[in-house]
Amino acid sequence: MSVALTIRDVPEEVRELLSQAARERGQSLQAFLLGVLKRQAAFSRNQRVLAEIEQELGAGGGAGPETPDAADLIDRARNERGQSDGPPGSVRGAA
Repeated sequence: MSVALTIRDVPEEVRELLSQAARERGQSLQAFLLGVLKRQAAFSRNQRVLAEIEQELGAGGGAGPETPDAADLIDRARNERGQSDGPPGSVRGAA
């Protein structure tokens, strides 16, 4: 579901600069501004997730000493799928 937004009192210079940016990308002003809003929403969502992770880690969360090594987990998953790509502990693409 989508909603209509109205922004009032946009200075003419701002509108012209945004229109120019849209034209340079071959977009309408509406499509350009929708892309700007979507990027901002995604950025805000990412900031919220990072804040939650930071809070969890600060509260003693995160990996403990009993947590398996990530490379071991990857190797185990590959072996379960029959896709062993290297010696134990090696991660594909790692140098």
